[in-house]
Amino acid sequence: MASKGISIVIARCLSSLERLFSLDRGLPHGNVRWVMDGLVGALALGVVAATPAAAQEKPGAVGLGIFTFTSGPAAAYGMPGKNAADLMIDEINAKGGIGGVPVSATYVDEAQGAQGVIAEYRRLAGDTKNQVMIAALSSANCLALAPLAEQLEVPTVGWNCDTHQLLMDGKSKYVFRPNGNTVPEFIAYAIYLLDRKPDVKTVAIINPDYAFGHDAAKIFTAALKALKPDVEIVAELYPKLGSPNYQTEISRLTTARPDVVFSNLWGADLENFVRQAAPRGIFTSSQVILALGETVLQRVPLPDGVIVGVLGDGWWMSPDAKAKPETVKFAEAYKARFGEYPVFPSIKMANALIYVKAAYDVAMQKNGGKWPTRAELAAAMKGSKVETLTGTAQTRADNDGVVDQIVGVTVKTPAQQFPVIGDMVRYKGDSLMPQVGHDPLAWIATLKPEFAKSLPKPGSYK
Repeated sequence: MASKGISIVIARCLSSLERLFSLDRGLPHGNVRWVMDGLVGALALGVVAATPAAAQEKPGAVGLGIFTFTSGPAAAYGMPGKNAADLMIDEINAKGGIGGVPVSATYVDEAQGAQGVIAEYRRLAGDTKNQVMIAALSSANCLALAPLAEQLEVPTVGWNCDTHQLLMDGKSKYVFRPNGNTVPEFIAYAIYLLDRKPDVKTVAIINPDYAFGHDAAKIFTAALKALKPDVEIVAELYPKLGSPNYQTEISRLTTARPDVVFSNLWGADLENFVRQAAPRGIFTSSQVILALGETVLQRVPLPDGVIVGVLGDGWWMSPDAKAKPETVKFAEAYKARFGEYPVFPSIKMANALIYVKAAYDVAMQKNGGKWPTRAELAAAMKGSKVETLTGTAQTRADNDGVVDQIVGVTVKTPAQQFPVIGDMVRYKGDSLMPQVGHDPLAWIATLKPEFAKSLPKPGSYK
């Protein structure tokens, strides 16, 4: 049966069932909705499972569900991802698409919350033309969608899913994360800090109050304690995501007077914090680390010497990026189209699309040129090694990605009107990750000062 015909049958069945439950069973509205949601999911799953042959036929378009924030305070981070997707898809289509098929994206705004994101994912997955999802930005949404991806057997590429919790059980078959996770990202900051400021004694943390903020604090603190046990954490502040005012937290930081202030605030939250903290002297009284600071270099004035990075290797001005003509072309095209150079969320999204296209190419090569199924695409992603705009994305056996980590400090340059990243280091991704199956925090606890001494030093990446 054609999918259109199936959809009509499903719609008629649901209409009849909804009348039955709401009129005759006397169920509360919430229970009726729960029953209907379950039926929709089951029937949608049935459609997906019942039409494997359709996935083998070359479609009119490669459908991609792309999840990011396009509204609200988090859009300051999410829109650069969408912009990069628009640009990259145009570039792919200009070169003939994927296997001769043009790419078409459906964007989902994560600002609607987890329940809405789940419903949108389920709706898109019910259409077989949407073979791959690129989801999501929020770690909370990534954790919510992962079980659904496994249930519906839809390859899902976490373009910005940083929380290390996502793939910890090592059992995922359809969820992939080519852009790395919180473990190497925040160990890198601890190592860089200790190289640059070995006499640090006190640290204060101000992170967003959800999985990404708490995970980052745990990993950064654990790494510091392992590599320099006498470091004291004098404050841990977790303002609500989307807070417009940080004066209370800044007052507490001012009172604590720590040697170091560490933060992984992002989006509009980070911009607001910087604008409010600078006049109150936070950047002169403490060494500040802004883990996502690269995203605001073009938007807010940051003084020299702030430790910043890109949570991976996605710095468009890195030596490796500047050596790749396609990356230089992408950065210039992005600037011409959107008025700013790409920030690292833009690079992460672009690299995620390169990763997806590579999976299609490999899957079709393996099956004799036929259009791949979702299962064949997932198999192609497993263990893959893909050249990206800024380096290499290696997929491990647990579907987690290994990418290098770039960290540096803000410096002014006459070549740009905004600070750039100087005194850089590029750590090998696999040097900052435990082996597959090992608990990350237990592994971090085993690190010794000699481990840090064996790694590249600030300023070595030129």
